[in-house]
Amino acid sequence: MMKRILTFVYGVASYALFFLTFLYMIGFLGNFAVPKTIDNGTETSLPLALMVNVSLVLLFGLQHSVMARPGFKRMWTRIVPQAAERSTYVLMSSLALILLMWQWRPMTSTVWSIESVMGQSVMYALFGMGWLTVLITTFLINHFDLFGLRQVTLYLMGRDYTSLGFVTPGPYKHIRHPLYVGWLLAFWATPTMTVGHFLFAGLQLAYILVAIRYEERDLVEFHGEDYANYREKTPMFIPKVGREMSPEPQTEVV
Repeated sequence: MMKRILTFVYGVASYALFFLTFLYMIGFLGNFAVPKTIDNGTETSLPLALMVNVSLVLLFGLQHSVMARPGFKRMWTRIVPQAAERSTYVLMSSLALILLMWQWRPMTSTVWSIESVMGQSVMYALFGMGWLTVLITTFLINHFDLFGLRQVTLYLMGRDYTSLGFVTPGPYKHIRHPLYVGWLLAFWATPTMTVGHFLFAGLQLAYILVAIRYEERDLVEFHGEDYANYREKTPMFIPKVGREMSPEPQTEVV
């Protein structure tokens, strides 16, 4: 019983760290409310800043992708309890993101700057919409399973974990990856785009486009023909006007 309690506490603590990191990242990218943002801090030479920032994003991307692959999970669960696998992934992702925000080197030359109040309002609205889309989408596909709380709770209760069914709630009927659409809005929507912010957003876009290939391969392996048919009928990011809603369901893998 003690092992179950400790695993549950570990899962809750991992989730708490994630949620605080998520909130901090909103301020980090929005340049408000937090002491260290993407555009403030000690400036260094452009080559050093470029090297450090690219390395930080690559480190986050490698951790985020490698630990999500089924083969790594099978190996990893020989070391950590099965019930704590997702919580460990969430913990490592949070730590990688904390490192990125902590060590990020500002690159403050301006790519674009919107001066009009209306234009700034639109960008802030899109920025907020992006974060809201990310949060809502995680609840549509089971927020607590995605971040490991369901797994450790079932383990605490002595119940076996069961995989979630294949569903397409809300925007998943129209596009395959609304979660990533939310992230892209959060990354790109800003009234003042600096070189550093542009680098971050561009690298994250590249990572998402690469990661989707492996993610969808895993989804096809896990869900079989259901996901293959869904992928064939449903656009990736942009819904097609007049297209019938896809009846096949989906589960997002991060």
